[in-house]
Amino acid sequence: MPGEVREDFGLLRYDYNMSSSDTLGVTYMIQDGQNDIPREDTNFVTVLPPRSQLISIQETHIFSPSVLNMFTAGFGRAKIASDTLAAVDIPANLAFTQDGLIGSLVIGGSVTGAGGGTIDSTNGSLGPTIYARNFFTFSDDVRVVRGSHTLSFGVWAQKIQSNRDGSGASKATASYTTLLNFLRDAPNSFQAVPKRTMLGFRSTEAAWYIQDEIKLRPNLTLRVGLRDEMTTGYNEVAGRCANYIFDANGILETNPLVGHSCLIENNAVALWQPRVGIAWDPTGTGSWAVRSGFGIYNTLQDNVDQAFGANPPFNARFSNNLPLLSQLPLTGGEAPPPSCSATQGPPCSTFQPGQLDPSMHTPAIQQWSLTVEREISRDMALRVGYVGSQSYHMQISVDTNTIRPVICDNPAGCVSGGVLAAAQRGTVPQGAEYVPVGTRPNPYINRVLNRAFLGTSSYHALNASFVKRLSYGLQFKTNYTYAKVMDMNSQLDTAYSQNTPSTVQNAYNLGLSKGPASFNLKHQFNTSYSYQLPFGSGQPWGSGATGVLNHLISGWQWNGILTLQSGFPFSPTVGSNRSGTGDTGNPDVPNVVPGRDRESVTSGVSTGCGNVAAGTPVGTPNLWFDPCAFELPTAGTYGNSGRNQYLSPGLASFDTSFFKAFSIREGMNLQFRAEAFNLLNHSNFVSPRLGVFTGANRSTSAALINRTSTTSRQLQFALKLTF
Repeated sequence: MPGEVREDFGLLRYDYNMSSSDTLGVTYMIQDGQNDIPREDTNFVTVLPPRSQLISIQETHIFSPSVLNMFTAGFGRAKIASDTLAAVDIPANLAFTQDGLIGSLVIGGSVTGAGGGTIDSTNGSLGPTIYARNFFTFSDDVRVVRGSHTLSFGVWAQKIQSNRDGSGASKATASYTTLLNFLRDAPNSFQAVPKRTMLGFRSTEAAWYIQDEIKLRPNLTLRVGLRDEMTTGYNEVAGRCANYIFDANGILETNPLVGHSCLIENNAVALWQPRVGIAWDPTGTGSWAVRSGFGIYNTLQDNVDQAFGANPPFNARFSNNLPLLSQLPLTGGEAPPPSCSATQGPPCSTFQPGQLDPSMHTPAIQQWSLTVEREISRDMALRVGYVGSQSYHMQISVDTNTIRPVICDNPAGCVSGGVLAAAQRGTVPQGAEYVPVGTRPNPYINRVLNRAFLGTSSYHALNASFVKRLSYGLQFKTNYTYAKVMDMNSQLDTAYSQNTPSTVQNAYNLGLSKGPASFNLKHQFNTSYSYQLPFGSGQPWGSGATGVLNHLISGWQWNGILTLQSGFPFSPTVGSNRSGTGDTGNPDVPNVVPGRDRESVTSGVSTGCGNVAAGTPVGTPNLWFDPCAFELPTAGTYGNSGRNQYLSPGLASFDTSFFKAFSIREGMNLQFRAEAFNLLNHSNFVSPRLGVFTGANRSTSAALINRTSTTSRQLQFALKLTF
């Protein structure tokens, strides 16, 4: 199946002056497209056909020269049907279902998120997953000017309808620890959602605000404001929201709580958000500007229904470790057996559900900034600034059905290993933290992906930019940012970012996962420019040119964008649930070999181990880091290599273009465009393969980079006619 990338846009706008005091504007927009994403396994392609529509109405009424009212209402709809399809003919006897659909295989990695397989394997799916969201929005804002005060106040409300059948995790996936286990058909995990139900989630959000901008002095302005936000929680239209809750002992109940509300309490009722800002011109000449501000901002949660897309009884995702061939083909459209329990024996299922924190709090951020701008000349300015923030109630991914680690109090040592088989267990000394041998707190439920709102994050950045406004045919902007983002979990179980595990390592010690965010970029530099070349009549070069010659050499414009940035951080992983907690997301990390520091892990030469010869250069796509710098932790313990302590390759790219305008006649012009992307043909690479081990052995693909993050040099030419 050939890949297709297509985008179509449409826009209609109508403006009407009803009177000298009233104006009306109506806008309709539509976007339709196709985005086929090739997979590492070229036998499959992910198909994303999105469509979105928006209609908005805005009415402005002038009560007086100092009082203005603006009313806005709108409706938006977005729909997408995501699927992964076979790009080649696949025999029917390899299908996972009676309908001929293909599932996924992972060898030496995780069935979810960024665990990745040490061997590239299939990326099939169990049919399309449909998402459709409707938004109904209105707002009314009033602006009043009284002397040195500019007062603003208003209200806003939005109703959300979110409909989806199942979840993005609806594919059937079998995970094998090693290639040998795959050949033996001995999976460590098999999961599937044989039946999917279209669910409809609903939420209403509202807010009001008041703000005063005070001109304290001609060169000093103060702005203060207060905003209050609230929601009705999160609800399912037909009372089919299935969410998991804890019992009095803090253990997940076997059966979900099913009802209209997805929450047991709504904490998004009064979210107060004060804000203050100041703008000051120290000299009063307009050549300096100092701006500073502080504010608290909330992120209302209106897209959390993915947490319920794999829950019984409507979209149950069951999990087991039975031989794959003994279960296929699955019968689509039928519910799995009931949940296993003390009274329900075989046939039954151990479900692998999702959970939304039933008492969730709304994520919030405290943000502050200071910026100084200086005009150097009439068309050039320098800006230096600092931005900082502290966030709390951030969403993180936690398996809430894992064994709690304890401290060994036996002088003779303690047997560790959690859910691992007896032959895989270890022994830890007195005083060490370990996962005791046992089963999950609730043995009748498998892995539970809880979208908990327990995380924190911080951001600090210094920024400098130099801007030249258009003069003498040249304009440009240069920007540099030095930043650091720290958090506990950035991936949120997504399979699109592959540089760190998707769940926290220890659900009972979140600090163990504190580290640089997966999207942290320490250094970012970019510059963009546009230059009208000085050739042709009236220009410094060829000023006397006329006729055909002048048409050929005049009117050329040269544009360019240069981007340089450091690499994203990554976390080498064990590739299995070494801690024995039972989390099949495999967030476990290895130990660092004593004596190895961070620099020696990603530079120099390898010390040699397994299939890696001593002296092999480190820091190349063939071996980005030294896997020999890591060793397996004792079974039932957590590794010490930390989260996101190493950097992926950086990025360098230069894009440029030449434009030439030809005037055909009045009102009609022809533009020639020559564009080059990644002109220097620089190779920019993705993060390396994270899995250091396959079972107890080092993986042969550890530290390998097999893809680029940008395309090779691309040239394109175009003609554009405007009339």
